[in-house]
Amino acid sequence: MLIKENQIDLSIPPVRLGEQEEVTYEAVTTAVRKAVWLNRAIQAKDGHWPAENIGPLFFTPPLIMVLYFTRTLNIALTPEHKVELLRYIINHQNEDGGWGFHIEGHSTMLGTSLNYISIRILGIGPDDEAVAAGRKWILDHGGATYSPSWGKCYLSVFGLYEWSGCKPLPPEFWLFPSFLPMHPAPITDLVLQLREEMHTQPYHEIIWAKARPLCTKEDYYYPHSLIQDVIWGGLYHFGEPILKHWPVSKIRERAVKKAIEIIHWEDENSRYLTHGCVEKAFHMMAIWPENPDSNSDAFKRHLARIPDFLWLAEDGMKVLSFGSQLWDTTLCIQAILESGLVEEYGTTLKKVSRKSSRRLPESYRHFSKGAWTFSDRDHGWQVSDCTSEALRVLLLLSQFPEELVGEKAEPRRLFDAVNFLFSLQGKTGGLAVWEPAGAEEWLDKLNPSELFANIVTEHEYVECTSSAIQTLLLFKKLYPNHRRKEVDNFIEKAIRYVENVQRPDGSWYGGWVVCFTYAAWFALSGLGAVGKTYSTSKTVRKGVDFLLSKQKANGGWGESFRSCPDMVYVHLEGDRTNLVQTAWCLMGLIEAGQAERDPTPLHKAAKLLINSQLENGDFPQEEITGVYMNNCMLHYAIYRNIFPTWALLEGVVLSYINGISGIPKRATHNKSICGTPEAVAHNQMGASRQIHN
Repeated sequence: MLIKENQIDLSIPPVRLGEQEEVTYEAVTTAVRKAVWLNRAIQAKDGHWPAENIGPLFFTPPLIMVLYFTRTLNIALTPEHKVELLRYIINHQNEDGGWGFHIEGHSTMLGTSLNYISIRILGIGPDDEAVAAGRKWILDHGGATYSPSWGKCYLSVFGLYEWSGCKPLPPEFWLFPSFLPMHPAPITDLVLQLREEMHTQPYHEIIWAKARPLCTKEDYYYPHSLIQDVIWGGLYHFGEPILKHWPVSKIRERAVKKAIEIIHWEDENSRYLTHGCVEKAFHMMAIWPENPDSNSDAFKRHLARIPDFLWLAEDGMKVLSFGSQLWDTTLCIQAILESGLVEEYGTTLKKVSRKSSRRLPESYRHFSKGAWTFSDRDHGWQVSDCTSEALRVLLLLSQFPEELVGEKAEPRRLFDAVNFLFSLQGKTGGLAVWEPAGAEEWLDKLNPSELFANIVTEHEYVECTSSAIQTLLLFKKLYPNHRRKEVDNFIEKAIRYVENVQRPDGSWYGGWVVCFTYAAWFALSGLGAVGKTYSTSKTVRKGVDFLLSKQKANGGWGESFRSCPDMVYVHLEGDRTNLVQTAWCLMGLIEAGQAERDPTPLHKAAKLLINSQLENGDFPQEEITGVYMNNCMLHYAIYRNIFPTWALLEGVVLSYINGISGIPKRATHNKSICGTPEAVAHNQMGASRQIHN
């Protein structure tokens, strides 16, 4: 639709290089032009690049469930919505009848139970083949009582499990059922049917206290320690009975009231998007009992924002995390700037908003002034690497004429962004994501979830740290007198952090994308930006050697999502490669100075990218590449449009400078890169990577 609306000609013939042919300047620039023009064609009118950000199979069901028991399913969703939501769920059912934690994962009780409930809500009867297969998986694995703690909460809200079989959690999250005179969800005929279908014994005979610690091995990623079992047991057997009775119950009532105030505060400050789709469903569950008969204004505002979460694609309609609009846009722009097509692309660059996140009251949040979010201004949650990348884009755009790229950002806003980045650097020099990391690591051992790691305390990440290094180097060049000593200290500490967290095998663990390939690109780029290359840095040498040891015979890299939960590098099965990961590795090696040592690995990778390009300039969609909290995978659809293009551009610019593969050196050749002055791509984009002092 966007391609048709933007009326961009995508008919440039693709390039295909034979087995014995070398990568040439003409081949790369043709592939780049096709890719860049496709990116222009798929840009929305408001300046961002729409793309799905999905993958977990527990995103869509909770919204369907909450709409059902609040009797608003037919208000929020049309029959066409329901058909497409059902198609998505059925399309991602595994061969064994279950559903995974995410679209590429093995079947789990959480994924299977929630999606099973959803397809029953959407009108599929118990005798349907997909329903029967899902029910068999559930019963074969012990029934719904073997859901992880998180799943037990969803089931309890829906009336398919009893709260007395849940671990006691802080009242500010889950205590509506313990004091309200009604169960949150109406016990409908469907709920009664599901009670029979999803349990291995009659519902009224289940001993809920014994069901509390049950969890299938398929869901168990983060095992609980003995101290946790003692804590949960103590709260369950002694804490809960005391807190439920007067006069101590007054404390609980005040706690719940405070918790609901915080939920309303978050709703209002995020304009009812909340932190994400998981939180949105829980917030709707929490506030609906305040006025279940006619629905409160707050609940109606939640309903109005549901369309923001829905995404229709080839496999059906699904619920997005909350969108990655800002993040994707910053990456797209940097790829465009690398291309040198700024004069042709100016109208597109002018569309891009210069606005950062809204400044929000700082109730249980780190301050947001000067920051950018992952999605849009309504969402409002400040993120460190999103801020770094957005700030870098503004700094890069500020070096172009305004008639090409639009109005420049005010310096004070850039200074606010720098101040925000300063606030997130920890004692070790690393950057956290949302708020400063400072809590004791032992608190992570109290993680109540069986599904995730690193959810109790904030942590520092090599990707966020390296992103900030590259941005502040460019900032220092353009604003040399602004807090210069603090900027220098920040960069020095950040570099030390990147070096210190390198593993003995030369790798870095990536916390937000799969996994070691992505982290290596960021780490090597950050180190390269301060002049550390293969010839000058032991850390870089180890990083380069690690990447080269994983390169496939066809020139690509292929890393499985299993690297993230297993925390060791895992190759894709069948010796497959992934083009997005190949692009990351290609760029990381370029930044590390691999071209001066031996350009052959770079040429092989570039050749694979060129030959994989589709007729319209796109690249094939391959394996999932995103992750969070170690164990949950995210699908960033637009990465296939961004990173192969960016890597080819970086490769051709470098080749053009150094005279690799017979391409003349910059100093003796005035040919343009992709049709514009060659200085644009190197001088403007390279400024963020090749500033040493």
